[in-house]
Amino acid sequence: MSMEYRMRRTLPSDRVAIIMPVDHGLIFNRIEGLETPSAPFAAWGDSDVTGFMLTPGQVKQTERFFARHPHLTRVLTIDTYYDYTRLDGGGSHRLITTVEEAVRMGVDAVKMLFPWNISNAERAALCERVGKVVTACDAWDIPLVLEPVLIGAPRTEEVIVEEEKVARIAYDLGAHIIKIAFPGEERTRRLVDELRVPLVIAGGPLSGEPSDTVDAVGQTIRAGARGVIVGRNIWQRERPVAEKVLSEIATLTRSVSFPD
Repeated sequence: MSMEYRMRRTLPSDRVAIIMPVDHGLIFNRIEGLETPSAPFAAWGDSDVTGFMLTPGQVKQTERFFARHPHLTRVLTIDTYYDYTRLDGGGSHRLITTVEEAVRMGVDAVKMLFPWNISNAERAALCERVGKVVTACDAWDIPLVLEPVLIGAPRTEEVIVEEEKVARIAYDLGAHIIKIAFPGEERTRRLVDELRVPLVIAGGPLSGEPSDTVDAVGQTIRAGARGVIVGRNIWQRERPVAEKVLSEIATLTRSVSFPD
């Protein structure tokens, strides 16, 4: 399979992708809504999402489901980070599997965190790690989704500005897709225009009214992002509310297309 084939599966040209992350157990352990880690796929796979972000364990348990739903893409998380609550550079980032193993599993893309509120020594080691993953991804023709983030930090103006800067580093390291927490419509548009790498926007933890989530997605799409990563703002809400939010988001994502 080629890089182009996998990119087009991950980010379709006829709409904005809706990728539902359910990989939170790698950092959060047992989390509300994911008590049974394999449950979200059957629960949401027919609800107009285009794919899921998942863990190696989830890939193994859901092979039959995805064989029956070949239109759904799979983005495999290949790393973890401890402790996500520490803001003083005390956390530690490591890979948990390889690009080669991801290709053997048949997934469409791999995803890594790119946490920047760590020590300078760990930043250098992280950049080296990312560089090796990018090289392997290019060799195996599978996209890397890289996520610049200040782990555990509040969404202050300073944090948003810093994450925008780190997105440039992710670009320079060779990320094929950049995933970033929503920095606002104007900043999203600037990142899309300047980096010219597909941008996907993360919804983050459950917060605000359902209309806030839909509005943020609308801004994301107007700014030119290729995908939205929406998990907890869907599956941690009451089911009827979650279905309504997802339906409204899906309508927005189908309102645009991208050049082939």
